[in-house]
Amino acid sequence: MNLQTFSIPKCYFGRPLSSIDSTFPSGFVNLRERVSESQNFSRLDYGSVNLRCEVLSGRDDGFYMRRCVEIAKKAIGCTSPNPMVGCVVAKDGEIVGEGFHPKAGQPHAEVFALRDAGELAENATAYVSLEPCNHYGRTPPCTEALIKAKVKKVVVGMVDPNPIVASKGVDRLRDAGIDVTVGVEEALCKKLNEAYIHRMLTGKPFVTLRYSLSVNGHIVDELGEGAKESGGYYSKLLQEHDAVIVFPTLFSDVSFPSSEEPDANQPLQIVITKSPISAVQSFTTKTSTKAILFTEKEATMEIGTAQKDVETVVLDTINLEAILEYCYRQGLCSVLLDLTGNFSDFGELLKESLVQNMIQKVIIEVLPLWHGTEEVSLQLGLKNLGKTLMLKNLTSRMSNKGLVLEGYF
Repeated sequence: MNLQTFSIPKCYFGRPLSSIDSTFPSGFVNLRERVSESQNFSRLDYGSVNLRCEVLSGRDDGFYMRRCVEIAKKAIGCTSPNPMVGCVVAKDGEIVGEGFHPKAGQPHAEVFALRDAGELAENATAYVSLEPCNHYGRTPPCTEALIKAKVKKVVVGMVDPNPIVASKGVDRLRDAGIDVTVGVEEALCKKLNEAYIHRMLTGKPFVTLRYSLSVNGHIVDELGEGAKESGGYYSKLLQEHDAVIVFPTLFSDVSFPSSEEPDANQPLQIVITKSPISAVQSFTTKTSTKAILFTEKEATMEIGTAQKDVETVVLDTINLEAILEYCYRQGLCSVLLDLTGNFSDFGELLKESLVQNMIQKVIIEVLPLWHGTEEVSLQLGLKNLGKTLMLKNLTSRMSNKGLVLEGYF
């Protein structure tokens, strides 16, 4: 296709922004994809070719920070216990370098972005969604990399709550004569790493409660059409969480949920049961990933001979606090408490968890069905909490024929 001259400042050709070149090195962003969602662009589609035109003069710090968050999400499910971080290097109104943190132990976002920018990083502005580190861990300090690259300014989305970092990175950059701005698109940056932040501030994993609800108010052991498939809300949830808690179905095998997202790291499978024999038997035939069985009684069969990837933890009384403490010691940041399987016997566990504020987020899928079941024990238990719980920042979105609600306690 031949290009005609347009009366606009800048045009980009390439694939849609959401696509990722699997052949491109981890942590780097393909140059053909350096276009962010913005109100300041028009899009013309010519078959499989996308023409995006952006008004560079309309870019501000928020524009670049939103791009940082966007590219950081390329590592969803891969960085824990580290946070997801994106970095953009801009000069004269144009992005000259981009990068994100791909995995714990790998270089940080700033390193990839500065490598991408090369000599153009000198006197440029670096945007990073999380405060650059200023300590030696598995990787050198990012502050020193920014200073060595001679950037003129650094714009930070949010201060790192990790006490090892906590404003020390900002101070080091300022001491080196670099202009630093903090708090640009802070709410967006905090949401990106809500689990990491919660773990740092409380010493506990971030817990999301998920369940399905019929239109007549019954909690049901079902998922909506397409929820489990790649791109479905449930598949994405599993990709985003380090572990998922499920309950075994009576007289049948445990159903282990798995994310269908491309190259997704599967969450650690945690099963809570009061019938360890049946649960372990299910493990031996179903699981292909590491699983942990929490129970109140010793299993009567030898775990080691049945399934080497199954670990059994025996508790005096099954409670979420003990399970979360175990998860924290394993370095997990986020846990999905999924009401599937035989969860009706655990109304007290859920009630106690809500009363003691151990659950931070709730996701409800409202299914387009009228459920005629008589089993309402769990619902009755939750109605007797003794207090009213208000959800904050409640949002909704359609999921095929169902409705997904999301809110925070």
